[in-house]
Amino acid sequence: MATRAKSSPDATVQEAASPHIASALRTLDTEREGVAALAAAMCDALGVAFVTAVETIRNARGRVIVTGMGKSGHVGRKIAATLASTGTPAFFVHAADASHGDLGMITSDDVMLALSWSGETEELKDLINYSRRFRIALIAVTAIADSTLGKSADVVLAMPATREACPHNLAPTTSSLMQLALGDALAIALLESRGFSAMDFGVFHPRGQLGAALKFVRNVMHSGNAVPLIKRGAPMSEAIVEMSAKGCVAVAEPGGKLAGVITDGDLRRHMRGDLLQARVDDVMTMAPKVVRPDQLVSEALQILNSSKITALIVVEHSKPVGIVHFHDLLRAGLA
Repeated sequence: MATRAKSSPDATVQEAASPHIASALRTLDTEREGVAALAAAMCDALGVAFVTAVETIRNARGRVIVTGMGKSGHVGRKIAATLASTGTPAFFVHAADASHGDLGMITSDDVMLALSWSGETEELKDLINYSRRFRIALIAVTAIADSTLGKSADVVLAMPATREACPHNLAPTTSSLMQLALGDALAIALLESRGFSAMDFGVFHPRGQLGAALKFVRNVMHSGNAVPLIKRGAPMSEAIVEMSAKGCVAVAEPGGKLAGVITDGDLRRHMRGDLLQARVDDVMTMAPKVVRPDQLVSEALQILNSSKITALIVVEHSKPVGIVHFHDLLRAGLA
């Protein structure tokens, strides 16, 4: 009698999880359709309003005040943070708190960006009235253009009708993702229109791995007496003493320009009985990989990884001025 082959543990887990995977795929498909509908709308009437919204924010003397309730509020917080970190001053005002004194945070120079899928969020009404009273530009992000919010706004970013990923079509899922995507589109359009650079981003993001990647080599390199330096024509015995303390050694021309570098790999390739009596010129690697002080440490890391080396000599005007090790990048939080 034939027997059934035993299933592998991975296959058993996959069979048991298949309903969950099917659910996840339905969710992703539904949300993908929502983003696709948003992109299609951007090529139509939404695009016209989007351009007006970008120009309204660009021309404002104040900040972008993002507001919303519930899931729209959570999305609004992220949009405000993205705007602020990409060169558009912004902060989030909770719609409920606004009616209890936080309206005082908003000035006539600001622009309001209000998120409400229905456009009828009760807590937004005081914010709407405040914006109209003090002639504060109001940009609405809503699915209902003729809602209270939509009819009151100066610019309406009307979201296309969509189905939520929730099987009951109730929990904000697809709609939240679409709001978030539209907020990202606003932030990036403003970033690009202002010529906001990676260096500008680094000013607002000095911490974390992103901040580390935007540091300059000069911020992490070793300089002065820490630079492993020896003159061309010197014996390898001197070079090895220098290498034992500093890992590698830069060989300099009489005028100070970099002639080459000697690493552990060079020692292995030239290992022989009379190595200590050899001249550094015979062992060094000419035209080595180097980095400048004004380069980003992320570029230095890329050179180290692609060249499969652990240290780089830092040169300025062709002269060695420092050294940066892979471990320096680790300590900086880059790798």
